[in-house]
Amino acid sequence: MTSPRRYKLIGADGRPYESVVAGTLGGNRSTKVYGRLDCPTALRHIARGGYVANRVFFADERTARAAGYRPCARCLPDEYAAWKA
Repeated sequence: MTSPRRYKLIGADGRPYESVVAGTLGGNRSTKVYGRLDCPTALRHIARGGYVANRVFFADERTARAAGYRPCARCLPDEYAAWKA
């Protein structure tokens, strides 16, 4: 029997922890921006070879915000507008 796969997520305190559930949002440690895993901007940066070294994952939006990250203007425009206001 194999053990369940573990995912490294970032908690509300900004520290990494292991989870058996994959994250639903991705973020960038250097820019402190989070967004959907299918965000066109993030995928473009990843395809160019950047961004990956600073990539982090979150269980949900509340955790990402608590860790000090802001929503992506491209893939989360409503959340970004609310954050900016």
